[in-house]
Amino acid sequence: MGKDFLKHIARLMHQADPAASFAFEFWDGDIIRFGDTPGVTMRLKSKTCGDQIISKGFLGFGEVYMSGNLEVEGDLPELLRLGLAIDFDHHRLSLRHKLWCCLQALLKRSSRRCAPTNIAFHYDLGNDFYAQYLDHTMTYSCAYFTTPDDSLEQAQRNKYEHIARKLMLQADETLLDIGCGWGGMLIYAAEQYGARCTGNTLSENQYSYVKHLVKQRGLEDRVTVLYKDYRQLDGTFDKVVSIGMFEHVGKKYFPVFFRNMAQLLKSGGLGLLHTIGKDAPSSRDPWTFKYIFPGSYLPTLTEICRGLSKIGGCILDIENLRLHYAQTLSKWSENYERNCDRIRELGDDRLVRCWRLFLNSAMVGFSYGESRLYQVLFSNGLNNALPITRAHIYQA
Repeated sequence: MGKDFLKHIARLMHQADPAASFAFEFWDGDIIRFGDTPGVTMRLKSKTCGDQIISKGFLGFGEVYMSGNLEVEGDLPELLRLGLAIDFDHHRLSLRHKLWCCLQALLKRSSRRCAPTNIAFHYDLGNDFYAQYLDHTMTYSCAYFTTPDDSLEQAQRNKYEHIARKLMLQADETLLDIGCGWGGMLIYAAEQYGARCTGNTLSENQYSYVKHLVKQRGLEDRVTVLYKDYRQLDGTFDKVVSIGMFEHVGKKYFPVFFRNMAQLLKSGGLGLLHTIGKDAPSSRDPWTFKYIFPGSYLPTLTEICRGLSKIGGCILDIENLRLHYAQTLSKWSENYERNCDRIRELGDDRLVRCWRLFLNSAMVGFSYGESRLYQVLFSNGLNNALPITRAHIYQA
């Protein structure tokens, strides 16, 4: 029964892309193959791991891959693309595991009490771990590629410049970065624009890293970093930005986040939300929720626009950088594979497999799936003094 169902899945993958070349190799030596020379082979080492995939969908696939009971020989992104094409979880995800997903979402929602634990689970793996695949700016969000030849570091600096232009950032203006990560936007805005910057994080590793970096670069009079939840922030700022943090807020707390953002941004000031999202509601990926981003929720564009409208935000510009994120993840994955021996030293083989799967599945999601990267620019109320074209953003 189990093997027959997996063969059925393989045939569906072939029907979705008849030109694809791949194979499934089972625990008893049986093989189902499409194409003369498979570009990727999924090798199942036991009937048990096959049963896990059947009963738990991508969650089961991820768990048996992490354990080493499933080997992928060849092009992992291609296997993930084919699986995405048929929406495996739609074909087979038991009611029990659907209920489990709902329970986990409830237990790990990003309340004031749970948020630090959720953030630490992901970000406090250690700065050395993230340094193995990020660029020297330690930027952990979608880059912006102005040319195909941009290095990862250049593309991340391009992103900061792109955001600064959208915000029309000026010298001595105050900028708040909600969820500042390792401080890339703070440093760029202070050094390139002379802005007075404040950022916050709930990651102890990120906090200590930014504090050291600010001192090292002599920016103590320009940059302040706070170890605080976004709900604890106060003050009023000329410009507000949030880059890759909104995904951690959770749907229940959207009204709180938007209300706080409005209170922190001066009347008529500009804000920018840079976030992964989706065009329409869809099911949560249970593997990523469990092993990578507990407490996360990917908003729809409608939810973002509705949230901004409720605080009196006037939306000025929406840009979808989907393929920029696919390219960012591709470069992260290349760095990751180049340094996977060091990553194994920092953890174990399970860690290596877990994050390999995450980076590749995310890349496939942006390339072929429902993942989007939105930059939403808005003003806090009407501001009739702003330019009526986008020339200031794209001028050379």
